[in-house]
Amino acid sequence: MKFVLASYGTRGDIEPSVAIGRELVLRGHEVHIAVPPDLVDFAASAGLATSPYGLETQAWLDAYRNFWSSVFRNVWKIGELRRLWPELYEPLVRCWEEISTTLTSLADGADLLFTGLSFEQPAVNVAEFYDIPLATLHYLPVRPNGQVLRFLPKPLGRAAMATYDWVAWRMDKKLEDTQRRQLGLPKSTRPASRRIAERGWLEIQAYDQACFPGLAAEWAGWNHRRPFVGALTMELPTEADEEVASWIRGGTPPLFFGFGSMPVESPADTLAMIAGTCAQLGERALVCAGWSDFSNVPQPGDVKVVRAVNFASVFPNCRAVVHHGGAGTTAIGLRAGVPTLILSMDVNQTVWGAQVQRLKVGASRRFSNTTGETLLADLRTILAPDYVARAREFATRMTKPAESIAAAATLLEEKARVGRVR
Repeated sequence: MKFVLASYGTRGDIEPSVAIGRELVLRGHEVHIAVPPDLVDFAASAGLATSPYGLETQAWLDAYRNFWSSVFRNVWKIGELRRLWPELYEPLVRCWEEISTTLTSLADGADLLFTGLSFEQPAVNVAEFYDIPLATLHYLPVRPNGQVLRFLPKPLGRAAMATYDWVAWRMDKKLEDTQRRQLGLPKSTRPASRRIAERGWLEIQAYDQACFPGLAAEWAGWNHRRPFVGALTMELPTEADEEVASWIRGGTPPLFFGFGSMPVESPADTLAMIAGTCAQLGERALVCAGWSDFSNVPQPGDVKVVRAVNFASVFPNCRAVVHHGGAGTTAIGLRAGVPTLILSMDVNQTVWGAQVQRLKVGASRRFSNTTGETLLADLRTILAPDYVARAREFATRMTKPAESIAAAATLLEEKARVGRVR
């Protein structure tokens, strides 16, 4: 069968699709994946036929970080948000146009189109145009439910999520209707999420049921259209793994700090805060630079900075992990059985931070509100024996990566077969 996978975002957004694509190739299927231009090499290295998709992530990442930082700091300063919004929206317009063109070409003759959460709408329109099954991948619960907005009664929480979905659709409707006109489709009359549900398409939940207690029961009536498979992480080795393992063996287990593809605004200030806090705690620090540039920042003796490292091999050897709250990084930390401190930079990461805190396996705070004092207090909290014990126990409830990937691939095969015989 022919599968077309389309995934847009940073490395953490792309890796789940690459993992599924590689598994489908191993099963003998034809797979073509579309990813941002700066992640083409990563996808191709997994043996997948790869096409560039939309803009490079660096074209909008700084604007994305600045916008959400402003939302968290200045939610009532409408003028500031209006000033920042065009910097974020203009790349979105260009991406949508390029994504539509790429997907329309790739999906011709496909048995199934698979998409991540970002730019789900244009993929829905292309699947409708070709009348082929669609499967979407969600890194957290985005459909209305009573588990995410815990500060509201469940009915109000569901209503708020449905309202947000409708508002987002209205904001993008001009872009969507332009695409649909080019495809010869009528204008949209309701959000893409409702059209997905009406067609019985698949919405794979790429996280474990245990992370959102009660959600599976709430969605029980969806006839297995929102299956939970666990996080889709590949546990890829890096050049620094042996060096880092040697450094860890040379002293006490460190605290891990990393912010992935969300670059920090001031690497020097961030490293100084980490070093100062760890000195007060008597801990060592392992810092994964990711997309932040720590190259010209002096490194204290008990702090080691690396560009990239295999989280799956490192996290179990750390006392705790501190990161931005990306879905994949969060899952790897939970699987490792160590306490987590999430310093979130956007709304999705804030949701994961709230869940880690709710499960009492870690703590959460917005990165923009973090200081040396708050970091010290939060680390003391999660290093307490009860947090350590709960994190270790919770790891036993997490699905293994290989099982998650195999389950997701099987679901796509089954959905594609149903589409073929329809």
